[in-house]
Amino acid sequence: MSTRLLFSVAVALAAGVTVAAAEEKPILIGVPVGLSGANSVVAPSVVQSSELAVEEINKAGGVLGRKLALEIADDGSGAAGAQKAFDSLIYAKKVDVLISMETSAARNAGLPAITKGRKPYVYTSFYEGKSCNKNMFVDAWVPEQQVPPVVDAFNKHKGAKTYFLIGSDYAFGRGMLSFARGYIEKTGGKVVGEEYLPMDGSDWTSIISKLKEAKPDALVTSTAGGAPNVTLTKQLRGAGVSLPFANLAVDEGTAKSMGKDAEGVYLSASYVTGIDSPENKAFLTAMKAKFGEALRTPNDLSVPQYEAIYLYKAAVEKAGGTDTAKVIEALPGVSFTGPRGVITMSKQHHAPLTMYLSQVQADGAVNVVGTFKNVDPGDQCPKLN
Repeated sequence: MSTRLLFSVAVALAAGVTVAAAEEKPILIGVPVGLSGANSVVAPSVVQSSELAVEEINKAGGVLGRKLALEIADDGSGAAGAQKAFDSLIYAKKVDVLISMETSAARNAGLPAITKGRKPYVYTSFYEGKSCNKNMFVDAWVPEQQVPPVVDAFNKHKGAKTYFLIGSDYAFGRGMLSFARGYIEKTGGKVVGEEYLPMDGSDWTSIISKLKEAKPDALVTSTAGGAPNVTLTKQLRGAGVSLPFANLAVDEGTAKSMGKDAEGVYLSASYVTGIDSPENKAFLTAMKAKFGEALRTPNDLSVPQYEAIYLYKAAVEKAGGTDTAKVIEALPGVSFTGPRGVITMSKQHHAPLTMYLSQVQADGAVNVVGTFKNVDPGDQCPKLN
């Protein structure tokens, strides 16, 4: 055999090994999430749902013959931590995609890295809406889906005419309450007070005093997910506030952790554990089997995370691989039937969702008092069509 032929065979064999190695390399999913800071109350449930989705998909054969693997990074629930977490995941860990819920401040800080690093990002947190990036897709609710059920119910069933608004002073808190104010006024109501505390603030005393002085018919709050929800609710109850109260930011798990303080609080969510469907029952059974007593309550932040991993799987299969440009082209229109029902990513990079208006009971259970099917997110990112 000639030297040239031997060389050609060696090159071919080497190429074959390289291709095989590439095929065996896992698809890496980066999860930047607030393991510390404001989101530390809910972040463990997000990690758990991620772990279950990856385990299920891998047991079923993976994605195009490749296994999935997770890379978790603590973003500290804020902008500075998010910049470090996104950079680490994209440039050091070399993940194929980022899938996570985060505060709006963390999301906004991380988006430049998504664009520069050319990675797809599925954002799984409810938020204030209209954050648009060609690489980002959202499978959680926006104000157009979440606020109207609350205000309509308070107007109709509680006779509310005047409202007091309380929020955390950042993009989500102000964005949600800006939409709420507009909808309240559009439906004939009046906002008699609107107050904010920094994200890391924990003393709501002066704001609660203003609330009691204003004597509104109803209260609507929009605080950073996790700790601020707990401190505000506890202090409201301690001050004897008992008027109709809706929290636009609290998830079911956090509400349960508040105990007696959360009783009577209204939630508007795309997921509650009481959804009566085969998919939700199977999901809850699988979560309990995997995590046992360590299970954190599945909620409206962790379940979109679970479903987003399946949506990414569908997009990779449709694209024939993990190439970012092809995955981004494939994501609009992919669907997954999960605990919340059928979730389909729209061409505006958001998803229609069924919403549930619920009220927290004395034992921490969440009782659904209204269901709103396939609520459209409205115009979020029309230029991304």
